[in-house]
Amino acid sequence: MPKLNLTPHERSDLRAAAHALRPVVLIGDNGLTQAVLKEISVHLQAHQLIKIRVAGDDREARLEMLERICDALDAAAVHHLGKMLTIYKPNPERPSVFGVPEKPTRAVRKPSEPYTPKKLAASGVKRTRSSERTRRAEMKSERSSTQEKKSSAAPRSVQKFAAVKPAAPRSATRRPGSAMSLKAGARRGLSSGKR
Repeated sequence: MPKLNLTPHERSDLRAAAHALRPVVLIGDNGLTQAVLKEISVHLQAHQLIKIRVAGDDREARLEMLERICDALDAAAVHHLGKMLTIYKPNPERPSVFGVPEKPTRAVRKPSEPYTPKKLAASGVKRTRSSERTRRAEMKSERSSTQEKKSSAAPRSVQKFAAVKPAAPRSATRRPGSAMSLKAGARRGLSSGKR
């Protein structure tokens, strides 16, 4: 009987599906007998994808057993890792191991709504995206109209200097004669308040 051939993508999917499986057939010291082959065949018909545990340390013997099983039962070797052999044989009477591809379960996040201050929420006003867009557009148009009025009212050079705020008064700790300056003067060895 010819062996079943798998594409690399199918083999990868089968390896993923077999990851959680436990071995259902154990091949002991007597090796691959007819009784063991019959047991593997029964499990392949029932499950389609099975794991087999081989009780031997010889890697070449395990590879030979895997080839003999696949040839005898018209199955496909999915994976061989250590003493575990994974074998697949499709059964048209049973549901597919691959199954129907599931839709991705990634959560779709809703966009957050604009923040509504407590005072507005208490009065029953709720901000939405569309109301926020219109409010911002109105504010932008108001700003541009006020800037146009300012620019038409005074020359540009006057506006530049009018926008500059006067410097804030210096704090009390910087004045001569304050407690801070006395301490600083005392540390330097100067008389009170003179630098």
